Amino acid sequence: MSSVSVVGLGAMGTALADALLAAGHTTTVWNRTPAKADPLVERGARRAGSVAEAAGAAEVVVFCVLGYADVHTLVDAAQDALRGRVVVNLTNGSPDEARELADKVRALGAEYLDGGIMAVPAMIGRPEALVLYSGSTPAFEGHREVLKVFGRAVCLGDDAGRAPLYDLALLTGMYGMFAGFLQSAALVRSAGADVEEFTTALLVPWLHAMTGALPEMAAQAAKGAYPAAGSNLAMQVAHDALGDLGRAQGVSTELLAPLFELMRRRVADGHGDEGLAGVVELLHRP
Repeated sequence: MSSVSVVGLGAMGTALADALLAAGHTTTVWNRTPAKADPLVERGARRAGSVAEAAGAAEVVVFCVLGYADVHTLVDAAQDALRGRVVVNLTNGSPDEARELADKVRALGAEYLDGGIMAVPAMIGRPEALVLYSGSTPAFEGHREVLKVFGRAVCLGDDAGRAPLYDLALLTGMYGMFAGFLQSAALVRSAGADVEEFTTALLVPWLHAMTGALPEMAAQAAKGAYPAAGSNLAMQVAHDALGDLGRAQGVSTELLAPLFELMRRRVADGHGDEGLAGVVELLHRP
């Protein structure tokens, strides 16, 4: 069993500390509002009187607060107490913020791991939870058993900025899926039909089936070549069927209109024989 400190006891930080306690790890907790630690202390956690005390009490120090600016403030407060420790930052932010914080922590004599939690608090400690890590690969390997307590632990290499990049890329895919759901739900509701039945019986199975196309689209994006396996882009934008339906049903088209315009631009650029994945070239040019 390892000793771990959790700094920041919001909903996620509390879930992390609970998972550590359940796994039998010696767990120290600190929060700016001390009363938030009370339930965890009752369940066996040790209360730290300061961030420095929390850092000095454990091999692994987990930060889970609102933003990187807050982590910088807390690291400044801990200073020498972090020397020789492994700092695991599970705060959402950007790749550049992660790299900047990694440099600061390493200058204090500590190892650094940045993390992206792909789960809600209720999922922590369960098999479906996923946490991405990047930074010190030796630190990840040396404390893998601790990190696995939170969920499936995946190390993305030594670049501290990789975990937040993948975190936000995964969220981008999620929000894209939700945008499609919202548009389809609005269309079905506009016809007075049963949105719940449509979603359960038809939409979810359909989306599961469509995810099978993603690996091939990813391979095309990696190669920069986009042969159409079915309907090419020119066929797909021959007329604005989705937009026409939305307008006829009194449903806003603002969610999907940007994608349709990108598809039309790609065709106008002479790539009408490509598949949909070719649109990635308008979003990022290597």
